[in-house]
Amino acid sequence: MNRRDFFKLSFFLPSSMALSSVLRAEEDSSAADGYGMLIDVTRCIGCGSCYVACKLENNLPVKDEGVPRASLDLSSTVFTNVFTRKVDNKYRFVKIQCMHCIDPACVAACTVGAMKKTSTGAVIVDESKCVGCRYCMVACPFKIPRFQWDKQLAIVAKCTLCFSRLERGIQPACASVCPTRAITFGKRKELLEEAWRRISSNEKYVKHVYGESEVGGTSVLYISDVPFELLGFPKL
Repeated sequence: MNRRDFFKLSFFLPSSMALSSVLRAEEDSSAADGYGMLIDVTRCIGCGSCYVACKLENNLPVKDEGVPRASLDLSSTVFTNVFTRKVDNKYRFVKIQCMHCIDPACVAACTVGAMKKTSTGAVIVDESKCVGCRYCMVACPFKIPRFQWDKQLAIVAKCTLCFSRLERGIQPACASVCPTRAITFGKRKELLEEAWRRISSNEKYVKHVYGESEVGGTSVLYISDVPFELLGFPKL
């Protein structure tokens, strides 16, 4: 299907949504037991190693963009970044990327099956199918997918949890380089257990694992010593 044909068909939304429902029903039911990452905000020092590793792994241009930034800043060539927030006269650094939802809204919204939740836990984009309609961008509660505005045949792009590395049994690039172990990679169930172990053993943490239940659960989880709304996380 070319782009012109797609936009003709997009007028027939009932049929499109029916196709989306079928594709969604065929997703691997083991996705919730897949891999993920636990990000500990108290350990992040804002060094930007994850940012650089992501760029190199995905062959993305490395510009003098600098990290950390004051606000969420992703693009079609920036799949992960680090932003900073000042809370109680102390700076917190927060890594951001796709949350890899258990039941992704982007997958449900994609009418051509380009977005897929894999059994590894990663939500990926099939570049051969994407027609650049941007429905996924509208649907995403975390506003993650980005459009390649600078390309003639543009599609959306985002973090894939280093899907190609997962297939080879290798952890995501960002997790492999973090010098403070702010990023822990593993099975989602085990990451949740580790998150609550840290929370219960140290009173500095707020009693909330962000991503455990938000939007039905995400494969990327966070723990913090300050409420997540103060860090700019959406309340979902």
